[in-house]
Amino acid sequence: MREFLVFVAIFLAEFVVGDGRSNSSGVAASWRIHTLFSVECQDYFDWQTVGLMNSFRKSKQPGPITRLLSCTDEEKKDYKGMDLAPTFEVPSMSRHPKTGDWYPAINKPAGVVHWLKHSKEAENVDWVVILDADMIIRGPIIPWQLGAEKGRPVAAYYGYLVGCDNILAKLHTKHPELCDKVGGLLAMHIDDLRVFAPMWLSKTEEVREDRDHWATNITGDIYGKGWISEMYGYSFAAAEVGLRHKINDNLMIYPGYIPRPDVEPILLHYGLPFSVGNWSFNKLNHHEDGIVYDCNRLFPEPPYPREIQQMESDSNKKRGLLINIECMNVLNEGLLLQHKRNGCPKPPWSKYLSFLKSKIFTDLTKPKYPTPATLVMKEVRVQKQPVKKEHVPKRRAKKEHVPKPPVKEELVQKQPELDELQEPYPKIHTLFSTECSTYFDWQTVGLMHSFRLSGQPGNITRLLSCTDEDLKEYKGHNLAPTHYVPSMSRHPLTGDWYPAINKPAAVLHWLNHVDTDAEFIVILDADMIMRGSITPWEFKAARGRPVSTPYDYLIGCDNVLAKLHTSHPEACDKVGGVIIMHIDDLRKFALLWLHKTEEVRADRAHYATNITGDIYQSGWISEMYGYSFGAAELQLHHIRSSEILLYPGYAPDPGVHYRVFHYGLEFKVGNWSFDKANWRETDMINKCWAKFPAPPDPSTLDQTDKDSFARDLLSIECIRTLNEALNLHHMKMNCPDPSSLTDLNSGDESGAVVSRKLGKLDDVGKGDTLSTENSRESSEEAKEDGMFSSLRMWIIALWAISGFVFMVMIVSKFSGRKGKGVKGKHHKNKRRSASYMSFVDRNGQEKYARDLDASL
Repeated sequence: MREFLVFVAIFLAEFVVGDGRSNSSGVAASWRIHTLFSVECQDYFDWQTVGLMNSFRKSKQPGPITRLLSCTDEEKKDYKGMDLAPTFEVPSMSRHPKTGDWYPAINKPAGVVHWLKHSKEAENVDWVVILDADMIIRGPIIPWQLGAEKGRPVAAYYGYLVGCDNILAKLHTKHPELCDKVGGLLAMHIDDLRVFAPMWLSKTEEVREDRDHWATNITGDIYGKGWISEMYGYSFAAAEVGLRHKINDNLMIYPGYIPRPDVEPILLHYGLPFSVGNWSFNKLNHHEDGIVYDCNRLFPEPPYPREIQQMESDSNKKRGLLINIECMNVLNEGLLLQHKRNGCPKPPWSKYLSFLKSKIFTDLTKPKYPTPATLVMKEVRVQKQPVKKEHVPKRRAKKEHVPKPPVKEELVQKQPELDELQEPYPKIHTLFSTECSTYFDWQTVGLMHSFRLSGQPGNITRLLSCTDEDLKEYKGHNLAPTHYVPSMSRHPLTGDWYPAINKPAAVLHWLNHVDTDAEFIVILDADMIMRGSITPWEFKAARGRPVSTPYDYLIGCDNVLAKLHTSHPEACDKVGGVIIMHIDDLRKFALLWLHKTEEVRADRAHYATNITGDIYQSGWISEMYGYSFGAAELQLHHIRSSEILLYPGYAPDPGVHYRVFHYGLEFKVGNWSFDKANWRETDMINKCWAKFPAPPDPSTLDQTDKDSFARDLLSIECIRTLNEALNLHHMKMNCPDPSSLTDLNSGDESGAVVSRKLGKLDDVGKGDTLSTENSRESSEEAKEDGMFSSLRMWIIALWAISGFVFMVMIVSKFSGRKGKGVKGKHHKNKRRSASYMSFVDRNGQEKYARDLDASL
């Protein structure tokens, strides 16, 4: 009997956590697991602790959890949160005891070292899971089930640690080829952690002191302040002791991102802002928030699951939105339970509190377990540089601990030749970026109209960057297929006003939130008019070889600017405008594009015209340099094509069929001119029949100089296409005033002549199609004019009938009762008749507008 009781006690010990609650994950733990996270004595970390601890209990994570609490003696005097979690107190190193440097992030490795040295719990552990406080656990994190081995820890992928690939790694580790870009989730054997942790702290101090290499192009830190020194300390220390990670990019997800198909993330890291519809959350907004100690106050409630079901039809996007609200609901549930433990009075009933206590919420937040797809490790390129024998630390001398020398480059795919694609016609998706203003709306109308006429394959999406306030008043939601993006016009961290940054930020947001089967992405600007299709097979784009148009004024590619902002200045291409890029390249490149834009924008010391080519010396073209420097960093060499884009007002090369007009600059035809900047505050969209001043008739142009004549014809085509687009837009609005159509129709007839002439100029078959399209639209508009003429006659007739009825009513005053009754009935019938006829005519007009739209 005694032996049986001992067996039962041992069996139960496998399932009991530090606070005495059962934490069965469904499988008995083969080895002892301990979870650690590091915080400081602040309200900011207290509410994160409450959320993490609640998720720890719900997830059935095996083993105990310990909060490594770094506080000064002064901070501890007033600290109220000692009971929020099982806690091991650690001396604060926020202010370095020797250098005086203020760097709170160093408390993480310092706390781990202190715990290993002074905690008795550390003596009874096989595996350690290290998390950050701003995380929510969704399911048990069992190292050996995730693939961790002694000598091979598992970690999440942190691709922005570019210092692993450049001089930073060479300066701070003898084995730069072993540097892994990892962080976030760490699952490591205790023996490895004991060898590794002191080196982690030492390398963090070393990188932090290396101020000469804090630059963004070296570290990837957009602030250039050495803030991610601890992350590099981890990667360099692991390389130094010969630890190679199994890198997983599926286990952890940032709320706001869309999970990959068939992947079940088991850890949420809410380090970035995220949103669902009009609701959003940013942890930085709650830095001084004492919400843990404010009875019954919770974070703003997110939408309910049933609202998500109605909001999104795509199953994977819907799953992403449900993960977003799950993160916030688990945080709020934790606060609710903590308030009860604090002795707060019972909160009044509310629909949201009822939901948090419901079986539906319990079921939605049951422990999640990794699917086979979740456990797929990220394939790592191994460089050709071999590890020398003498560089392997003696403590790693055992065979199973020594990483195999990477004697050859693995997983390298053969790059296709420029004229060689896997499929003859890969799928294409076109993107363009705008903001919530009528200035961008009329540009959108022009681009969308030209897209329909161009024959461009695939779909098009407008990336619309707006603040919440802008969206409340915005009226142009239906102008194009739209992906909504949080505005970065005012930088959320620096406060810098720079709307151009929305372009790379929006592309990155789209990539992270939309599943696309397109192989190539075409990126345009809103102030463009398409004249034909832009395809990768025609312009020889391939994976690793994007196509773009020459922007030769980007002189910073040739001087100190490139040397400062990219480790490969020789790879800097002066390109922009139209971009054709393989989706795989864009996924790697987009984040760098954004980071480099922020970096160049922050480099005010090099705004001068002789360095950037920017005549205003305002850093306005930082985004363009961000693109070129980001591509150079990845050594993406562009095919530059001068046959894609033309600025109206520039003379075309003979025989070239340009696919895009970019009307970003003022252009003229005789005494007539057009500058888009003059129309920034004019509402061309919501004011019925608004249009731009008509250009000269082509028949009045001087044809002596063929180049000038060709230039002017193209300029006229551009503005006529814009006016044509506005005209059709106003038809769809059912604008009531038909009188201005006459002039517009005559203008469109001239436009058809221009298109026919340009068809000869361009010598492309598409020209005939465009001319036919314009002729058909002009013919349809003539019918519309006839319809409105008929409408005018009905209005006149209605007035006549009304006058007659008025006279009848006057006469009826002097007539008998019988006569009055007869006339009243007659008046009623007349009114019904007039109203009915007016209704029929308006509906006929609406049907015609719909038919015209469908024909486009």
